[in-house]
Amino acid sequence: MSPDTLTADAGTTNGAIPPPAAHKRDPRAQLRKHKTLVYSLRVLVLVGVLAIWEISVNLWFDPFFYSKPSLIWKQLSSWFTDGTAQGPIWAQISITLQEAVIGFAIGAIAGVLLGILLGRARLLAEVLSPYIQAANAVPRIVLAALFIIWFGLGMSSKIATATVLVFFPVFFNAFQGAREVDRNLIDNARILGASRLQVLRSIVVPSATSWILASLHTAFGFALIGAIVGEYTGATQGIGLLISTAQASFNSAGIYAGMLISTVLALIAELLLGYLERRLLKWRPPSQSESVAV
Repeated sequence: MSPDTLTADAGTTNGAIPPPAAHKRDPRAQLRKHKTLVYSLRVLVLVGVLAIWEISVNLWFDPFFYSKPSLIWKQLSSWFTDGTAQGPIWAQISITLQEAVIGFAIGAIAGVLLGILLGRARLLAEVLSPYIQAANAVPRIVLAALFIIWFGLGMSSKIATATVLVFFPVFFNAFQGAREVDRNLIDNARILGASRLQVLRSIVVPSATSWILASLHTAFGFALIGAIVGEYTGATQGIGLLISTAQASFNSAGIYAGMLISTVLALIAELLLGYLERRLLKWRPPSQSESVAV
C-alpha cells in the first residue's frame, strides 16, 4: 500500500467530515413536482374523456339523446351571454345558492346541537333512536313534494328540503363524535371540579370537531342537491328549474349544463370548507397521513 493511500485512509478515519451530498433532496421541491404531476394528469384525464365523448357521439351515437361537449359549451355560452327563459343565469345561480346556504346553515346547526346532546344523554338517545332512524328512511323526493304543498313554490320549500338532507349526516357524525370522547379525560375534568357545561365546551365539542367537519364536506353537496331537487319538483327560478325545463324540451345539453354548474358550485364550496377546516384545526397535531407528502 502506498504512502498516499495511507494518508487518504487516515484522513477519512480520523474524524474528517465527508463533503455533503451533491444531490440532496428538497422536500418542498419534491412536493411541488408531485402536485404538478397530479394536476397535469387530472387535466389529461379530463381532456381525454371529453375528446372520447365528442368523437364517439360524432361517429356512433345520436347527439339529440346523448349530447356532446361542444353542444354543452354552446348551451352554457348561450345562458351566460343571452340569459335563460327564466331570466339571467346569474339570478338562477343566486337563488339556488341562497337556498343551499340557508338550508346548510340550519341543518348543520341543528344536526350539531342535537347530535352532541343525544351523544351525551344516553337515555334520551335510546328513546328517540327509532324515530330518528324512521325519519332518515323517508325518501327525500317525497319530502320535497310535501314541502312544496306545505310551503309553496318559493324558496321556503327548497330550504326545507336542503335542511333535511344536511341534518342527518351532520347529526350522525356529531352524535358519534360525542360518543367517542375519551372517558378518562371527562373523569379527570370532573375530579378537578369542572361542571357539565365546562366539560362539554372544553372536551366534548373540541373532540367532536373533526367528526363534524368531516360531515360538513359532504353536507353542502347535499344542501345543493336538496335545493336543486326542490326546484326540479316545482319552482319559478333556479338551476333545478333550468334542468327540468331542459328535460321537458328534450334538451340534453341543457341538462348537462345545469349539472355542470351545480358541480362547479359544489367544488367551490368544498375548497372553502377545506380552508375553514384547516383554520379551525390548527391546534391539532398532524396525523400520519397528513404528515406524509402525497
